[in-house]
Amino acid sequence: MRKVLLGIACILGTSVGTFAQSPKEKGLQSINQDKAEAIVEFLADDELLGREAGQPGSRIVARYLASELKEAGIAPLPGTMAYYQPFEACAVERQQKGRWQVHPDSLARLKQGTHRSLKLNNILGWIPGERTDEYVIIGAHFDHIGYDPTLAGDQIYNGADDNASGVSAALQIARAFAASGKKPLRNVIFAFWDGEEKGLLGSKYFVQTCPFVKQIKGYLNFDMIGRNNNPDRPRHVVYFYTESHPAFGQWLKDDIKEYGLKLEPDYRAWDRPIGGSDNGSFALQEIPIIWYHTDGHPDYHQPGDHAERINWEKLTDITRAAFLNMWNLANEKTY
Repeated sequence: MRKVLLGIACILGTSVGTFAQSPKEKGLQSINQDKAEAIVEFLADDELLGREAGQPGSRIVARYLASELKEAGIAPLPGTMAYYQPFEACAVERQQKGRWQVHPDSLARLKQGTHRSLKLNNILGWIPGERTDEYVIIGAHFDHIGYDPTLAGDQIYNGADDNASGVSAALQIARAFAASGKKPLRNVIFAFWDGEEKGLLGSKYFVQTCPFVKQIKGYLNFDMIGRNNNPDRPRHVVYFYTESHPAFGQWLKDDIKEYGLKLEPDYRAWDRPIGGSDNGSFALQEIPIIWYHTDGHPDYHQPGDHAERINWEKLTDITRAAFLNMWNLANEKTY
C-alpha cells in the first residue's frame, strides 16, 4: 500500500504526509509539470531568437542555467569558471564546406588561414559522491539553430522540443538530487552542452579534455523528449541503452510499474549508441549510455517547434523516470 500511495503522490505532485520519505522519494516528488512548463516556455521564447550557439540568446541561456544551479545549491564542477567551461570552435570560411572543429590540432590548422571562430560555453555543475574516483553524468544541449530574417512568416526556430524539453528534464533532475539531501555513492555531474546543433561541439570538447573520462560509469542523455510522434500514441518514448548493460532496461520497466508512470517505451538496446546526439561523444569512449527520445515530428528543425505543442504529461513522466535512472546510476554498487 505504501508504494501505491507514493506512486500516486509522485504523479499528482502531492506529499504523502504520514509516511517518512526516503531521499529518493523526496527528489522524485520535487519534479512537476509546472516547473517543466516554466523552463521550456522561457527557453523557447521568441526573445531568445532560437538560441543559436555563440549568439546572444544562447549566452543568456547559459547564464540562466548557471544561476539555476547556484540557486539549487549545486556546486560548479571543479576546473570550470563558476559553472562555465569555455571553449572555441573553428571552421573554414563560409564559402567552403567544412565542419566546426574543437580539437586543438584542428584549431591550429584552421587558424593558419581564413577561418570562422565561435566562443562557446558548456555549463557544468556537480554533487560530489562517496566514491571520489567514479562519475556519472546527465546531459542535454541547450542551443538550437537560431533565426532566419529572410523567412516569410515565422522566422524563429524556437526549439521547444529540440531541446528545451531535454534541458527542463536535466535541470529538474539536478534540483531533485539537491532536494533529496543525500550524498550519492558516485560523483554526479549535471551538464548542459553548447554547440550540439553545429556538430556535438560541447560534448566533444568535454570528453577530449576530461581528465577522468575513463572513470565515467554512465551517461544519460536527453534530446527531444516532449512531442508525440503519433497522436494515437501519446505515451510513446524511445529508450536507447547500451546493450551490454541489460540492467538499464530492467530499471525502467520496474520503475514504470512501481510508480505508475504513464509511459510506453520502445526499448532499443544498442551495442554502441554513437549516433543521434551528445550520447555519441560518450559512446565513442566506451561509456555506457541511456538516451531518451520521443522520435521525430513535422516541426523538427522548423519554426513551428513551439512550447504549446509539448505533451507536458509525457515530458514530466520521462523526467521522473530519468531521475530514477540517474539515482540508480549514482547509487547502485554494481550494474
